[in-house]
Amino acid sequence: PVPLLLVEPEVEIYPVQSGSLPRTDRLVCAVMDFYPPEIEVKWFKNGQEEVERVVVTDVIQNGDWTYQVLVMLETTPQPGDTYTCHVEHVSLQQPLTRDWGQWDGGHSKMLVGVGGLVLGPAALALGLLVYLRSKKGEWRGRGAVPALTRVAPPPWW
Repeated sequence: PVPLLLVEPEVEIYPVQSGSLPRTDRLVCAVMDFYPPEIEVKWFKNGQEEVERVVVTDVIQNGDWTYQVLVMLETTPQPGDTYTCHVEHVSLQQPLTRDWGQWDGGHSKMLVGVGGLVLGPAALALGLLVYLRSKKGEWRGRGAVPALTRVAPPPWW
């Protein structure tokens, strides 16, 4: 019988490095927040199922009656390889798949985020500098720097 409560799993893939070398040697498929606990998770490399280098944790119960499992593939990804985590669960109409290429997924999102954090303030500073220089030229033409006036705080302060 099918349980009355079904919760679809969430799936995320992330690379893991072990040791001091800066290269990935494992991919982890984290399957989280699903119910009931029975689940099947498989790894594929370029469309071929991987069975020998796969390590699976026990299915662990979360505090909210849902479950999670980690399925690790021991591999060193090469450029052009595509890895797929394939999840089958009673809550899903069809199997759920997540792909990971060497520069896909969270890694590229992280690079975009870091780039935005670095370039955003730099662009803001450059824009402010250009604006202030253009204003400085206007003030010279008038012969005086405008005075700052004190503004009263809003009444709710």
